[in-house]
Parts: sequence; C-alpha cells; structure tokens
Amino acid sequence: MNSDINRPLGQNSERPKASSGPKAVARWLLPAASMLGIGAVALFISLTSNHGFRSPSPVVEKPKLAETTAPIAKSEPAPANKPATATAAQGNVTTSPGGPKIIVVGDPTRQQQNPLTAHIPERDMLEMSAQGPLPIVAPDGRRPLDVYSRSWSGARGARIAIVIGGLGMSQTGTQQAIKILPGEVTLAFAPEGNSLARWMQTARQNGHELLMQVPFEPFDYPRVNPGRNTLTVDAAPAETLDNLHKTMGRITNYTGIINYMGARFTADTKAMMPVMQDVAKRGLLYLDDGSSARSVADTIATQQGTPFAAADILIDGAQERGSILKKLDELERIARAKGTAIGVGSAFDVTVDAVSAWANEAKTRGIEIVPVSALVRDPEKG
Repeated sequence: MNSDINRPLGQNSERPKASSGPKAVARWLLPAASMLGIGAVALFISLTSNHGFRSPSPVVEKPKLAETTAPIAKSEPAPANKPATATAAQGNVTTSPGGPKIIVVGDPTRQQQNPLTAHIPERDMLEMSAQGPLPIVAPDGRRPLDVYSRSWSGARGARIAIVIGGLGMSQTGTQQAIKILPGEVTLAFAPEGNSLARWMQTARQNGHELLMQVPFEPFDYPRVNPGRNTLTVDAAPAETLDNLHKTMGRITNYTGIINYMGARFTADTKAMMPVMQDVAKRGLLYLDDGSSARSVADTIATQQGTPFAAADILIDGAQERGSILKKLDELERIARAKGTAIGVGSAFDVTVDAVSAWANEAKTRGIEIVPVSALVRDPEKG
C-alpha cells in the first residue's frame, strides 16, 4: 500500500533525513524567533488596548442632550388648528451646541391627562380673557378635545355615548349624578349653575368627560328664555362671540360645547358661522343635541373643519323610568345597526338612576359606553 493515493495529503513519499550542524540550527531558530515576535506584538496590543493607548480612529460624537432642553411650547409654537410636527412623548425639543434640534416625534392627540390630575387645567391651553379662562390649542398643537377626553378601548363593536346635561343647576342632583353615573357617561354643565368649578373638578376626578352647554335662541324667544348670554340670530358676530365666551369661561377642562335649545339659531347659517369657526380654532368639538331638524350645524362644521357629532335620541322627553329605558333600548338598536349611537338627557333623578342601571347591563351585552369625543367626525384624525 505504498501508492500516493494512500498517503496523507501534503506529505512527501520519503521522510527527510535528520540534519545537524549550523544550517539545521538556523532553520530551527528562525521560525521560533518569528513566533516569539508575533507573540510579543500581540501581547503589546492587548496590554495597550486595556490602558487607553489605542490609535486614534474616527468617532461620531453623540449630541449632549442635557446641555440645552426647553419645552416645545416655548420654543416653536405651532399655528392654531395645526398640530406641531413633534414632541408628544414628553413635549420637549432638545438641542446640542452648534448642532441641529432633535425633536421627539409623537402624536399630540395621545396626550390625555393623567387621571390623578384630570381636574387641573392645562396652563398652555388657557387663554385668560375678560370673559374668563377660555380653551385654546396649545403651542405644541395639543387640543382640549384630545387632552381632556376620556380614553376608551378603540374596538369596533357597538358603541354608545350618553350625554347628561344640566349639571350644576341642582347641588344634590349634580352630586348624585357624578356619584352614580358610570365614568364613561359624558356630563354637560349648564352656565347658569352654581359652584361649577368645584363640580367640574369632582366630575373629572371621577373619570367623566365634560361638555359646556351654550344657550341658543329658540323660535319663541324671549318668551322662552334659555338664560343669560343667549346667542341670538340678530346679534353682530362680535356680540355672538362675546356671549359665547362668557359661557365658555364658566369652567375649564371640557372637550367641547353642546347647544341648549336654539332651534332658530342653529337653523341660521350666518349666525352659526362664527360659532363653528371659534369652536374649531379652539380645538373643541360641537355636539348638536338633535332636537331640531332644521339645524345647519353639520353642514357648517364640515365647511369649517369643526369636530362634530349629532345626537340620535333624546332619552328623557318623558320623565318616567319605563319610557327612558325604552329609549335607551332604542339607542342600543341604532348602535348595533350603525355601529354607533348618541343619546342625550338631563340630570333628573329618574334619568340618572335609569341610565346608571341600563349602562351597567348594556356592558354585559357587549355594548361599549364611550365618551362623546370617541364618536365625533374629526377632520384632524381623517
């Protein structure tokens, strides 16, 4: 078996003869010296790399974010009605010396209040005016509609919003409504009420989303009078806005307004135009109570880009428990057919009790009770 195919690869057929003398020693020493040299170089590199003596190499230095940090609200305000490109995670813009601004990108519409501080107004969303503190869009683009809204699941099932108005008119009735009604029910405050700031804070602490009721002129005004600072058809736009702001300034931390009466006013395009423009500019929603078939609110809201919704049913036209429960069942049928439905009522004891019991039962049937902000048509959200 001496053929080449049976020998290991790389070996000669004959073993070399042993050599001796200086040449043999040299042949042995040279490879050994080479190996020692390579080992010494490797050892040197290892030691110097651990003690900071590494050769300079290109390094891209990261910006020092802590050197200059400022709220975006104070650095680059965004125009009203236009969310800023930026900041929602913490609302900050950071800069590095001599370098570009680094913007933390996020969605302002996700910046809802912490439930523990939901009763405290956001300072950068308040305009201090002669009529009181008015809601405005924050410099970073956050809207009262978004920040003061109540969160919900975002699911596509049957959803119902229930709005109970007249809060503040009766102290005991208001207290009972805030205490008994589920937090998902939206509460609307009447500008004629008492201790509104205190009740607003209590309602927010209990998880409710809020609206402000605004008195609009009915057809038989002034014989039927919605109250002080009623918006009337014959008033100049400046007077309309002044009265609107007097009502808006009664409380804070609400997501929008709802008309109180107003069959004549809501049917007049010229009268409604400045209202819808102002509501949109301030980052609020408009809820039509659905009481008038002549209302042009929907059309104008579409034209002005105002977040809008309209109620489907008045649930307590008859203040009797059985009637209210039937209206609520009808609201459920609408929601199952259309996906959503909105019901409005007032803070009568019978209404509060019926809504509370029905809402808790409806949840077991797969109905989600949501804040009214969840059902608005909002141009900014597509």
